[in-house]
Amino acid sequence: MKMAAPGLRHGMRRLLEVSAALGRVCRAYSTSQAFAEVLRLPRRQLTKLVYPLQDLEQHLAPDARSDLCLRVFDPSLEDLARAESFFTASPRNRIEYLSSAVRLDHAPDLPRPEVCFIGRSNVGKSSLIKALFSLAPEVEVRVSQKPGHTKKMNFFKVGKYFTLVDMPGYGYRAPEDFVDMVETYLKERRNLKRTFLLVDSVVGITKTDNIAIEMCEEFALPYVMVLTKTDKSSKGHLLKQVLQIQKFVNMQTQGCFPQLFPVRCRNLHLGKLPRLSGTM
Repeated sequence: MKMAAPGLRHGMRRLLEVSAALGRVCRAYSTSQAFAEVLRLPRRQLTKLVYPLQDLEQHLAPDARSDLCLRVFDPSLEDLARAESFFTASPRNRIEYLSSAVRLDHAPDLPRPEVCFIGRSNVGKSSLIKALFSLAPEVEVRVSQKPGHTKKMNFFKVGKYFTLVDMPGYGYRAPEDFVDMVETYLKERRNLKRTFLLVDSVVGITKTDNIAIEMCEEFALPYVMVLTKTDKSSKGHLLKQVLQIQKFVNMQTQGCFPQLFPVRCRNLHLGKLPRLSGTM
């Protein structure tokens, strides 16, 4: 019993620390039931879900860890709870579909900052956006099993904070006027503050992805690379892809945020915590 006492005391201290953190988050923000459930998970499971890059780090050789940007963006649980509150619909925080457009001059003239989501057909873009709006059930985001479902630029109001724009997918079954539509928007939309470029982590960066990357670089846009479907391949394959894509970002981009943002299909289909998985 005496030998076990130090370990027991350490375990009790850790339990009290986690409980205190949970209490601070719940007091500061009205968290969703799904978020509250995640906060109660064992630390290892919580890290795997909320900070997936840090979970992958333990499988890397020490000399490879320095190549992976893990904590450029390192939000606390309190930060994530606040981010979730942005996407929680309420009478004081209206989240709603605004309009669709096939050309920039048809787009709504809005004063708020905009962020757009872009990626090749079937990369999981609409599924991610639907999951982001899971706490705003009145917002309908159509998800199809067939690639190329989104044909227009769709604009969504996220409270008083920003406008989210769902762009058509490129590649297979892309709209005929895709280049004119998307290139004009990326080049001329003055209140566009960040572009989220989705890349399938199973196949890596494709030729069509490279075209989108070149547009972001040419127009000097700040953008983020989001890796989708990270639970669709083995740990070894995922690590290989993450390191290759990270090397590409480090060596061949200037406007891309240095840290990758992985998301899992399972969380998206459940509609649970997409804002947390991959610290998004």
